[in-house]
Amino acid sequence: MVNIYTNISRNVTKTWILMSLFFIVVIFLGYFFSIYYGNPNILYFFVIFSILMNITSYYFSDRIALSLAGAKPASREEHFVLYTTLENLSITAGLPMPRVYVINDPALNAFATGRDKNHAVVAVTSGLLAVLDKTELEGVLAHELSHIGNRDMLLSTVVVVLVGFISIISDMFLRHLFWGRSRDNGKGNAVFLIVGIILSILAPIFALLIQLAISRKREFLADASGTLLTRYPEGLANALRKIEQSGQPMARQSSAIAHLYIADPKGEKRSKIGQKINSLFDTHPKIEQRIEALIGK
Repeated sequence: MVNIYTNISRNVTKTWILMSLFFIVVIFLGYFFSIYYGNPNILYFFVIFSILMNITSYYFSDRIALSLAGAKPASREEHFVLYTTLENLSITAGLPMPRVYVINDPALNAFATGRDKNHAVVAVTSGLLAVLDKTELEGVLAHELSHIGNRDMLLSTVVVVLVGFISIISDMFLRHLFWGRSRDNGKGNAVFLIVGIILSILAPIFALLIQLAISRKREFLADASGTLLTRYPEGLANALRKIEQSGQPMARQSSAIAHLYIADPKGEKRSKIGQKINSLFDTHPKIEQRIEALIGK
């Protein structure tokens, strides 16, 4: 019988498979570029640099995310309801109390980050604290704690690093093609040139689509497992409704951490023109779909 716990195991397995595909893409790009430029050291550079980036992201992912979001530490005295609510939910979930941060932004949003449950961080916007009632806030915080308990955060961070790495390398290759010098003007070089351009364009798109697929699945799972903590799915559902009705984008945005938020930081309201095409690149499933999964229509 499939339940939430088997889904957690399956999603973690699928994520590692997708991450393995990322490494294959990185190595393949390095191999191709090393042949194109006639320098085997390029492949070694790709492998070593990707490993170093992962090590850096492992230890500093929370600081990077908090800095990009503009989050500031929140004390128990200043944000008593937020702090004690998260503390009580952490006890219920059997998790260490995460560090608490607040983002000074009228938009309604929140995210969790950190390399593991012992180094976790939960950040919420001031707009969220101003609008949600206690049960709705509990629903949001339970959702974020579920990301911690479901071991989402490190995997999401590594995926971000790999997406950024592939995009940067592809961009460097394209710039060199147009501005650098070619070492050979023969037909063989022309073939490599065409293949290189195709790879450089498709690689970051492929990486982005995998990142988005991981993010969407994990949002549904965190919604469901979060309700196991509160035993009140209406709390999170009502919070999501308010987030959708607000539709206000974050004042400070970064595509690198967009998938970490409970809702799309670009906001929910948009024109219907090209909506189906745009949905392919959304970092989050539609809020109405999430509400329906929680409590039905």
